[in-house]
Amino acid sequence: MKLNGKELLICNCENTMTIDGKKIGESLGGKGDLSIASHLCRKQLEKFEIAASHGAPLMVGCTQEAPLFLDCVSEADTESLNIDFFNIRETAGWSEDGRKQKPSRNLSAKIAALISEAALDISPSRSVTMKSEGRLIILGNDEKAIEAAKNLSGRLEPTVLLEPNSTAVAPNVSQFPIFSGEIITASGYLGAFNLEIINFQVASPSSQTQLIFDGESDKAVLDCDLILDLREKKPLFGTSVHRDGYYNPDPKNRALVAETLLELYDMVGEFQKPQYINYDPSICAHASSQIIGCSKCLDSCPTNAISSQDDKVSFDPYICGGCGNCASSCPTGAARYSLPEDNGLMIRLRALVDTYKKAGGENPQILVYDGEWGNQMVAAMARFGRGLPANVIPFVVNESSMVGLDFMLTASALGFERVIILVPPTKKHELPLFETELSVADIVLQSLGYGDGRSLILCEEDPQTIENFLHVLEPFPGLPSGQFIPTGRKRSLLRQSLNELHSNAPNRVDKVKLPTGAPFGSIEVESDNCTLCLACVGACPVGALKDDPNKPSLSFMEDACVQCGLCKRTCPENVITLNPRLNFLPTAQAYQLIKEEDPFECIRCGKPFATKATIKKMTEKLTNHPMFSKAGALDRLSMCDDCRIIDMAENDANPLASGAVPIPKTTDDYLREREELRRTAELDLVKKGSPRDKKSE
Repeated sequence: MKLNGKELLICNCENTMTIDGKKIGESLGGKGDLSIASHLCRKQLEKFEIAASHGAPLMVGCTQEAPLFLDCVSEADTESLNIDFFNIRETAGWSEDGRKQKPSRNLSAKIAALISEAALDISPSRSVTMKSEGRLIILGNDEKAIEAAKNLSGRLEPTVLLEPNSTAVAPNVSQFPIFSGEIITASGYLGAFNLEIINFQVASPSSQTQLIFDGESDKAVLDCDLILDLREKKPLFGTSVHRDGYYNPDPKNRALVAETLLELYDMVGEFQKPQYINYDPSICAHASSQIIGCSKCLDSCPTNAISSQDDKVSFDPYICGGCGNCASSCPTGAARYSLPEDNGLMIRLRALVDTYKKAGGENPQILVYDGEWGNQMVAAMARFGRGLPANVIPFVVNESSMVGLDFMLTASALGFERVIILVPPTKKHELPLFETELSVADIVLQSLGYGDGRSLILCEEDPQTIENFLHVLEPFPGLPSGQFIPTGRKRSLLRQSLNELHSNAPNRVDKVKLPTGAPFGSIEVESDNCTLCLACVGACPVGALKDDPNKPSLSFMEDACVQCGLCKRTCPENVITLNPRLNFLPTAQAYQLIKEEDPFECIRCGKPFATKATIKKMTEKLTNHPMFSKAGALDRLSMCDDCRIIDMAENDANPLASGAVPIPKTTDDYLREREELRRTAELDLVKKGSPRDKKSE
């Protein structure tokens, strides 16, 4: 059977799972039954070889034996053929339902959905290139660092940097440089690390037992391609996200150290790394005129790969660990996760739920997890337990932390009854970020009458606990089966999803109050005190505020506002207040007039040149200013720039002169005034007759 131009090969793994080829074939639009092999990797390997010989793209429903299948194809054919391997065994077939003689309708629908997802053509992510010439610095405080350098010196160029007061024994042969010093700063990535060191000294060649470091203690900067840290101290890059080229195994774990050395041995050459974030500075709400608005990406990045530069943010793709925190928290979608590119995640969502429901599946729930730890948990449940429930559809992503509000609401609008996010225990510290996004999704769905608890977070290290939790979840129907095609960046996805959810909602409320920090809302402007300076219009990064080139006015479109606060911080009159909420009324999608007034006309020539509110405010503030103390000077504020100059030339002999300027006071002046006040007070007491004077009489 072919799907999307690809030949499909499915195996039931020696009958360890029941696969209904007829139902699945019909669900996928096939004219006949889907042929199911039982031993494709061994006895029926000829089927794969014949399919591969046709030259057409292949889809093989097996990931365990992928290396064996590739060995059957010549190297030339491997490069020309497009062979995709996908998993339906641990994710579906090896489960409580899959072991039954007759699989449930949900299980067949789930397998069909997984096949449909695997057949998609998703654009790969862009990548950056990092180069390593094998320059390695090994950090340590004893012989372990020296032994590691000996083992790697045949392939790499190691340099050992020991902690001060190290107990390391001097080696018999000087195969590599050995230094001592303290690292005060560390920066960089694979191929471009930089270490700044103090108390830097060279090992003495006359060291007899322990290494002796002599010479003048100095500062130094070391560059390298790779770092092996065996110090038993806090990591140089204190983060849970891996820094490419930096290795920090537990020195007490010999097996782990040996595994790390094997990996380091091959770290010479060019390496490709995905460029995880696609950034659009034109819609970034970070800052305007050096006034800070949104800083969510900066606050959530665990690797310091994001920095603030010229009112925008800069993403370093070489340091970025791909956690996706910035993309999930970005209110405008300026930071967008690009693994996969474009709308790959949403295309997968749509294919899964559409195929599942078309095949007769009911109560779909989606389980989101990463491809490493999450895959291990799912595999453990399948091999040693009941596996995933038939209606829980697996969804593998690069990092579970990349999932944000747009994903949750889009999944709900497409018809997934629950979104369950599996978070590794090592990322427990990132749960507040998840919970913030989840709370907004919950408030929206609950307010629309869909109930509470549609999005859930699981952070457990025991696969049995996860399995038990999933199997006791009750069906939670009532969501629409959205037929829209989710496209665009974050705001577009949110708009499409919210419109779908609202139009089918049991409780079609017009407005939903949201917590502070939510990416939707309106602004309230004290129009009486607004001078229509329009600083807020210039600061707004998303065009939610606009003016009229023909008349002084200020208008606002609520649907575009992301509540970044730049307008509030920019306003010189402090008359703007943020109001986080979700507005489903049609008026929210159009500009609404906040304030409008006729332009102020020059009192001399009649030319409009400012707003009445601005002139009024200026006049009030400058009434008592020395520069406007002369007769008629204050009237010039009501003149245009041309008339102001003409008036000064005609009526002021010395137009640059100002009124009387107060003489500045010195310390002596203040002391003299204080002495005069004291003397005056004493004279007053004498005149009135003080108690002291009466007593002396």
